[in-house]
Amino acid sequence: MYSKLEIPTDISIVWEKLVQPGGRIVYLILDGGGGLPHPETGKTAYQEAHTPNLDQLAQSSSCGLLELVGPGITPGSGPGHLALFGYHPLRYTLGRSVLSALGIDFPLQEGDVAARVNFATVDTEGRITDRRAGRIATETNQRLCEKIRQAVQLDFEGEYFFETVSEHRAVFVLRGPGLNAKVQDTDPQSTGVFPYPAKAETADSQQVATLINAFIEQVREVLSNEKSANAILLRGFERYDLLPSLQDRFQLKGLCLAGYPMYRGVSRLLGMDLIDPPTSMEAAFEALGKHYGDEHDFYFLHVKGTDSRGEDDDFQGKVAVIEEVDGLLPKVLALDPEVLVITSDHSTPAVMAQHSWHPVPVLVHSRYARVDKLPQFDEYHCLRGSLGLRPGVHLLGLALAHAGRLKKFGA
Repeated sequence: MYSKLEIPTDISIVWEKLVQPGGRIVYLILDGGGGLPHPETGKTAYQEAHTPNLDQLAQSSSCGLLELVGPGITPGSGPGHLALFGYHPLRYTLGRSVLSALGIDFPLQEGDVAARVNFATVDTEGRITDRRAGRIATETNQRLCEKIRQAVQLDFEGEYFFETVSEHRAVFVLRGPGLNAKVQDTDPQSTGVFPYPAKAETADSQQVATLINAFIEQVREVLSNEKSANAILLRGFERYDLLPSLQDRFQLKGLCLAGYPMYRGVSRLLGMDLIDPPTSMEAAFEALGKHYGDEHDFYFLHVKGTDSRGEDDDFQGKVAVIEEVDGLLPKVLALDPEVLVITSDHSTPAVMAQHSWHPVPVLVHSRYARVDKLPQFDEYHCLRGSLGLRPGVHLLGLALAHAGRLKKFGA
């Protein structure tokens, strides 16, 4: 009689048993690159952009579309990137607060509770008038964080940290025994209303909720004489728990070439090495060339502008970022990596000005790739490619295989 086997739903569990040494892999991730046709042009940003290098790659690569989390589910940047790196986003969950803290090189410890912070503006009655405090300068943020650290004290068996991320964004960390992060956001994510009080979702998270409310009350007093940034909003409370590294799971020694803190945080969480934040997109591409061929065999090159322009409803700005990437692409091709992957962590259509659930185009370039000979790299042509429409978590396995890094399964 055959024994009943448990079939793993996360295929990466199988990859872990098959990995072997092999070639180098370069991931070029255009954050929020996917989109929808703009009503004025009838084209997506990829279709509108002049991209001779991307299009030539589409003619000599395997192409398709990726669904990062699942049908109809709009991915956050964290889950989107985890899927691309081979971590099933429904099994390995993490929030932006932990990623933001790690991204600014804050030394999180296991069990810390982190939250994202916005400096905000409230009126004399306490209603929110600007959730981003006019996008204050990072230097102002640093001054305010220091002001808060000097004045605010919390009475518990632990300590707190309050650190600048950039512009209006900061991160709050509680460190102490037995902390539970099941606390509701204080940020209503709208204006004209009052901030929410922190509410415990479970009995054992009441301590954290009480500490948060005490912290907010003291900060309100400290910032009362500030012109714009006179309040804070907290969201995404999360406990920091370690994840297995890319090295442990897939024998990949990774290098992160991202500048934005959150993506550096993802990389650090997965055990990648980091360079100093590149000051421009061109600097990031040049850094890849400088570090390529060292002790690393997995390179993560991140482009933020496609997402930012999409969120700003700036269709032509997003087109321009894609064209800039295309112009820098020869710097990557000159390295002749065994595998080059180009894709996105989610779609950010300019017509929606936010993340969306729409699948993103993907390209896998390797000497072992089936060549689709597509005329253009975009959302519609890639659907005709040999990779088809597939879960985002499948991507790393394909990259490993094309790099000769997966052994045969079974006899």
